[in-house]
Amino acid sequence: MYRDSLNKENDQNSQKIFWLVWISYAAFYLTRVNMSIAIPEIINEYPAISKTVMGSVLTVFFVTYAVGQFVNSHLVDRYGGKKILAIGIIVSSFINIIFGFLAGNVILMLLLWGLNGFFQSMGWSSAVKTIANWFTSKTRGREAGLLGTSYLIGNGLSLVFAGFLVSILNWRWIFWIPAAICILVAILWIFKSSDTPAEASPSSVGKEYGTGHEPAETENQYPGFKPTVKLVLLNKGMWIIAVSMFFLDFIRIGLMFWAITYIFETEKVAVSIAAFRIMIIPISGSIGAYFSSWFAGRFLKRWGVRIIPLMLFLLVIFCFLFLFIFKDNWILSIWMLVFIGFFLYGPHVLISSFLPIELVPHKASASAAGFVSGLAYTGSALTSFLSGFLADNFGWNSVFYMWISGGIAAAVLMSFLWNYKPIKKSYN
Repeated sequence: MYRDSLNKENDQNSQKIFWLVWISYAAFYLTRVNMSIAIPEIINEYPAISKTVMGSVLTVFFVTYAVGQFVNSHLVDRYGGKKILAIGIIVSSFINIIFGFLAGNVILMLLLWGLNGFFQSMGWSSAVKTIANWFTSKTRGREAGLLGTSYLIGNGLSLVFAGFLVSILNWRWIFWIPAAICILVAILWIFKSSDTPAEASPSSVGKEYGTGHEPAETENQYPGFKPTVKLVLLNKGMWIIAVSMFFLDFIRIGLMFWAITYIFETEKVAVSIAAFRIMIIPISGSIGAYFSSWFAGRFLKRWGVRIIPLMLFLLVIFCFLFLFIFKDNWILSIWMLVFIGFFLYGPHVLISSFLPIELVPHKASASAAGFVSGLAYTGSALTSFLSGFLADNFGWNSVFYMWISGGIAAAVLMSFLWNYKPIKKSYN
């Protein structure tokens, strides 16, 4: 009777923590993707600021974000996800408040948005670490997959909210109001979250917790820096998926931060209307992410990688269709965005979370995921600048051709893993 009561209490605590993590990480996007709504407004208010300049602002963000992922993941391991996530979301909020007052000064925009990238990078590693601490090995995969929906839904809702704000208020409010919401989320996180079950309830030490009623893994099995680096960097499959992510982010980040400006300039519609259209991508992307994970696990078993190049080639096709149908039929263009989101985030979730675990031993999976993510955000930084530069000098078609070329490169690279069967290696 006592055991059943304890398991029920621990399950309730673990689910509470999961939703705290989910909400907190989703909130990070309120103070990140608001920039995609602000870009056309800033350019419109300050004619001297070009798309190339705003592309540079985005590039600085992604460079510092990539660097921050490597740095802050170690801080999370040392100090815990609760402290680091709280610092990240609070500092990012205050940076957004300051940015709203100082936008227009290029040097300050570069400095502030670069700092925002570093503190934004504190969110994901903190979220993953907390989930790993609270859930058993039996259920971590499912919970981690559900956690992935936070950045898709958070992205979509943030775009809608910022689009709504800019339709009724000055564009600076899309930095101020989301920042205030994030500060409230941070307060909730600080007072309600815990790094471990033992911290939340000392009586749970040594007990079972997490859905599934299995004992937790409490021992840190990290084998050391050199063995981990060797397992990751000498793995051909890891290099293929990392470089694929580099190119795939040409499309993902290009659409996330430049598609609204593209619609605003080419269709001459309000920024809010453009935002409502683009929010379709993360919504359909959530469905694509769930479908690809389910399909790979249900039908392709350990050969789940095969669905990735197929979806990527379909992504390229729908990007072409969107470019050429867009001006003639806006209803069809919206359907193209639905398919783009579906075939973009389906492969993205598998490459970023599923394959790093499959291609290296479990003990090196975090380092593998960090390596893949680091190269991905290098691609993000490159496409952010090139998209603005190409739009300024060669027109929007050239931007889409660059994005599409990235999708083709990612599809071709992932095709090399068609017959690749993951092999688990030991540290011995």
